[in-house]
Amino acid sequence: MGRDTANLSQEQIVRACVETVAEGSVDGVLSPLFYAFIGGPSAAMAYKAVNTLDSMVGYKSEKYVRFGWASARLDDLANYIPARVSAVLIPIASFLCGCGFKGSLRIVFQDGRKHESPNSGIPEAAMAGALGVQIGGQSTYQGEIVEKPFIGDAQNPLTTKSIDMAIKIIYVASILFMACGIGFILCLKYWF
Repeated sequence: MGRDTANLSQEQIVRACVETVAEGSVDGVLSPLFYAFIGGPSAAMAYKAVNTLDSMVGYKSEKYVRFGWASARLDDLANYIPARVSAVLIPIASFLCGCGFKGSLRIVFQDGRKHESPNSGIPEAAMAGALGVQIGGQSTYQGEIVEKPFIGDAQNPLTTKSIDMAIKIIYVASILFMACGIGFILCLKYWF
């Protein structure tokens, strides 16, 4: 469910972008790769079906309360391991990009469980710590104000450079994950 953007300041838009890049790194990149590595294209497509179902009906609404709840829990389960892998990959990638490795790890342990989702808070915390920014706080969704817990410490301002660096970190984390996955597959192929 997307937030209302009509009345957001530049800083609030940047915050939303950083949150989206971090959370989307698990849903859109790491999880599909994870399932492709362990089960091939069929597993990756099955994961994307679960994720898409959650995106479509996983909201807490009266219309989809039972069906949506089940799809949301299945998505939580499917993303459990990849989200925790992001707690390692994002700090390493942030180090390789010249950002805060220690800060990234510290914020994962400090704030990674503050999020309502069992998985989203982990990559968001890793990214907030890497960039030295604070995300979360007040947002508006479909006209309703939602208070999210703050994640990270506001050591640096949220600027458009924060978005660029978040994307760069996720590119590097994705490459690291692909290298690890390919290495794992090659080890299985040649040693077993």
